[in-house]
Amino acid sequence: MDVLKFGFRYWKKNLLPAAAVQLISFIALTADLLIPLISAQFINYVIIDNKPADNGMFAFMLSGKYGEVHSMKLFFSLAAVFMALLITRIILVYIKNITNQRLGLNLETDLRMVAFRKLMELDSGTLSEYNTGELLTTVNSDTIMFKELFCRMIPNIFDSIFVLISCIYLLGRINISLLFIPVMMMPFFVIALMNFRKAARVNFRKIRESNSRMNLTVQENIAAVRLVRSFTNEDIEKRKFDESNEKLKGSYIKQIYLSSKFDVIFNSVKQIAYIGTIAVSTILVINGYMLVGYLLACSNYVLKIMDYITQVNNTLFQMQQQLVSGQKMMNFMKCKSRISDGEAAVTADNGPAVRIRNGSMVMDGKQVLKDINLDVPYGKKVGIVGGTGSGKSVLLESLVRIHDLTGGSIEVNGRDIRDYLLESLRSSFSYVFQEVFLFSNTIDSNIAYAEPDIEKEHVVEAAKHAQAHSFIQGLPQGYDTIVGEKGLGISGGQKQRVSIARALLKDKPVLILDDSTSALDVDTEKRLLEDIKKYYPEKTILISAHRMSSVLDCDEIIYMQDGEIIERGTFEELMKLGGHFANVYNIQEAQRKSVIDFDALAASEVVI
Repeated sequence: MDVLKFGFRYWKKNLLPAAAVQLISFIALTADLLIPLISAQFINYVIIDNKPADNGMFAFMLSGKYGEVHSMKLFFSLAAVFMALLITRIILVYIKNITNQRLGLNLETDLRMVAFRKLMELDSGTLSEYNTGELLTTVNSDTIMFKELFCRMIPNIFDSIFVLISCIYLLGRINISLLFIPVMMMPFFVIALMNFRKAARVNFRKIRESNSRMNLTVQENIAAVRLVRSFTNEDIEKRKFDESNEKLKGSYIKQIYLSSKFDVIFNSVKQIAYIGTIAVSTILVINGYMLVGYLLACSNYVLKIMDYITQVNNTLFQMQQQLVSGQKMMNFMKCKSRISDGEAAVTADNGPAVRIRNGSMVMDGKQVLKDINLDVPYGKKVGIVGGTGSGKSVLLESLVRIHDLTGGSIEVNGRDIRDYLLESLRSSFSYVFQEVFLFSNTIDSNIAYAEPDIEKEHVVEAAKHAQAHSFIQGLPQGYDTIVGEKGLGISGGQKQRVSIARALLKDKPVLILDDSTSALDVDTEKRLLEDIKKYYPEKTILISAHRMSSVLDCDEIIYMQDGEIIERGTFEELMKLGGHFANVYNIQEAQRKSVIDFDALAASEVVI
């Protein structure tokens, strides 16, 4: 019931047109139900010369005005009514189907939109609890499946109930004895339905889980295609895919067996009811209780009763799949982001000042940040260095609330960042992440991501400052070259420069470079950082790096280890200290010089 309430929240805006369509459907069904009565009149009063003794719905056709009994005039009159009912039914069913599908697409679009928006608002920690295949299934397949519940399944149930009531009424008017067979068969339908419905829901859950696993397997292999090939593990991945594929096939085969048993039982009951009705009708005709034409009408109505009872059962059977999808969607939409939104907007005439007070963070039971204190007035350049796992990226990500501190606070302009609107806070930062992502679009569109309609000259200017302009010009279509998942492959260093250009074009007061120059050579990195310092002198810049030379010109450098700041100061101060920073810097410089000396030796063609 909760799943239906959840779906109705998005369906209710279509309620008025849906009600109108349901009314149209009832009219079409009424026309269809009257056709057997007209057929009975053909047999009783056109083919057979019976005396007009009918007090039914079409008794007025026997008044003589529309033709005498056993005459061609009566035949054409009845034929005209028959054709009018048939055409009315066809037109109304067409209108109903078209409108229902449009309403269903409206609901599907709304569900997909809210699911995607939910995906966008959830924090990375919550999203990490779902695998990619599950998320893709929820946003895409579940929305398609769930909308069927409202645009097809529920209307089918209303149609079936209407037909069942109408057929029972019409049979009762012809002869009350004809209701005996349908009533007797009803318990068999109910028992079979109860048994199959539970089994169907369990199996539909397995089908959905198999679909999610299949999506995940395919998505991972698309993303990791180069890794798989470099390890020559194609056979392993093929086996993984085959296993997922076989499980999915097995789930569907089980569903086929279940559906086949379902159909066999209901079709058997339906045929028994049909034969039984003909037998009862024949007895009534032989004994003069009913005209022979009504034998056709009665068998028709009983078949409709059986068909629509079967339709109800089939619909309830199939609804289990939609309810599973709806349950998954509802659970996803109920997820609460661990990063709550604030209410204030970041405002500062002189630019944002950032301060971290006793910052600490525990993630999955592990202390990743501990007693971090850092004062970054607007315009200050801060370098953050340390080994892998020292907490550099987590510290920077906490500034834009990708993660929240579990202890202490981060303040912007003297106010806790948790008080700010997420959009306002994040709009104050231009962030270049450690893991570069480019959309499957042109380089121009990737750089202009923050301002899609900006003039081309600004894109080129940002690319020049990021040292990306020269290599972009060398690409087949320059700035219009497609890159990303399905585009032209470019190197890691080139991707980093495009992502830095994207952040520079955003042009926000605080620029964060999270180990975003690691794939660049020292000279290119040096020119890039000099350009940023020259053309964006007022910005606050936070640079995280493994290479110590990346932070030489920073106003303050902090060295992190195991989530703590163990050294801090200017470059000169840290070198005088002779601690971790100085040791790592000296080692890196020695390695760099040895590479340079080797290159120089090779260039001079000296034979050793």
